[in-house]
Amino acid sequence: MPTIRKNLLQLLFSGAYLLRWNDKLRPVELQEIDKQAHKMLLACALWHENSRGLCATERTALARNIIEGGLFDYFYRCIITDIKPPVFYKIKENREHFRQLTEYVLGRLEPVLAPLGPFWERMRAWHLEAARGGEDGLDRRILTAAHLYASQWEFQIIRPCNTFDDEMDSIAQSFVERLNRLRDLRGMDSLLIPGTALGRFANLCGQLRFQIRWTQAPRIPATSVLGHMFIVASLGYFFSLAVDACAARSVNNFFCGLFHDLPELLTRDIISPVKQSISSLPQLIREYEEHELDRRILGPLRQEGFAPLAERIAYYLGLEIGSEFQECRREGDAVVAVDDFDTLHRCHNRDEDDPKDGQMLKICDWLAAFLEAHSSIRNGVSSPHLIEAQARLKGKLSESSLEPMLHLEALLADFD
Repeated sequence: MPTIRKNLLQLLFSGAYLLRWNDKLRPVELQEIDKQAHKMLLACALWHENSRGLCATERTALARNIIEGGLFDYFYRCIITDIKPPVFYKIKENREHFRQLTEYVLGRLEPVLAPLGPFWERMRAWHLEAARGGEDGLDRRILTAAHLYASQWEFQIIRPCNTFDDEMDSIAQSFVERLNRLRDLRGMDSLLIPGTALGRFANLCGQLRFQIRWTQAPRIPATSVLGHMFIVASLGYFFSLAVDACAARSVNNFFCGLFHDLPELLTRDIISPVKQSISSLPQLIREYEEHELDRRILGPLRQEGFAPLAERIAYYLGLEIGSEFQECRREGDAVVAVDDFDTLHRCHNRDEDDPKDGQMLKICDWLAAFLEAHSSIRNGVSSPHLIEAQARLKGKLSESSLEPMLHLEALLADFD
C-alpha cells in the first residue's frame, strides 16, 4: 500500500516556489503550481469531450492516465525547472540525450516517490516510454493540448510588457503552430475561439491564480487559490491510493479537489472566521455561488452543447447534495449522499457506483492549508495569525476520525 510521507508533500508544494517565464518581465509572478492547476482543469474538460462514446471503464481508465500523466510531468518539471523550453525541446530531439536526462530526473525523484509503489513504477514507465518517442496516445495529446493552452494563457499576460524582446514573435507563432496540430481533439476549436462557453470557462479558471490566499497574513510563498486547488487534488489522489480506493473514486477525488474552490471565482477567498461570524452567512454565500456558477459557467456550457461536462462539474462541487465535502455516489441519474467515509468505503468502493469522498477531501483541504502556513513560518515569515492557524489545523487533522486509516499523526510528527 502506498505510503504518504513528508518529503512527498514537500515535493508537491515545491511548485509554489518555481517561477515561470523567469527571464521575462512579468506584471505578476507566475508560479509553476498555478500553471499545473490550470492545465489539469483544461485536461478534465478535454477528457470529458474526447471520452464520449467510450464505455464507463474506458472513460475512467483514460481519466486515470491523464491524472497520473499530469502528476508525472509535474514532478519531472520540478527537477528540470531551470532548463529553458527551447533548450528542452532541443534535448528531446536527440533520443540518447533525452534518455540520459530522464534517467537523471528519475534518479532524483526515486527516494521521494518509490514509497508509492505501483505509482512510482507507472511513472518510470511513462517517462521511459516518452524517452523512446512514445507520445502519441490520446492521454498524452490531451495533456499536451492543456499544457500548451495554459502556457499560452500566461504568455498573453507577459507579452505586452516585453515588446522590446525579440523572442516574443517566435514564441507566439510556436504556440499557434503546436496548438493547431491538436485541433482534431474534440473541444479544442471551442477552447481556442474567444467568447465560447468553453473558452470563457478556461479563462475564468486561469484568473484564480490572481487570488492570493491568507490575504490578512503575509506569507512566503504567497500561494493562490488556483495552486491550492492543485495541492488538494493531488493529496486527494494519493490518499485514494493509500486507502485502496477504486479507480472511479480516485478519479472523482482528484477532480473534486481540483474544482472545489472554483466558486471563489465569484466570491473571492472568504476566510473561515468571517464565514462563521454570522450563522446564516455560509448558506447565503453558497446560494450566491450556485446562482453565479449557473449564470456564468454551467448555464453557458449547457447551452453550447457541453451539458455533460456541466453536470460533471456540478457533481464534483456537490451542488445536488449541498456540499463538495459530502460523501456521495450515483444511483442511475440521481446523486445520493452517503452517511460517512466508512459506509462509502465498505459498501460503495466500486466503479459502478461512481463514488466520491467528502471527509477525506476536507482533510486534504486542511492539510494543504497546514502546508501553506508551515512553509511560510519555516521560511521566516510568520505572524500570530499564521501560528494560530497552523496549530488549529494540526489539531483538526490529529483529531479526525480518519487519522488511524490515513496515519496523519505520524505524517504531522515529521513536521515538528
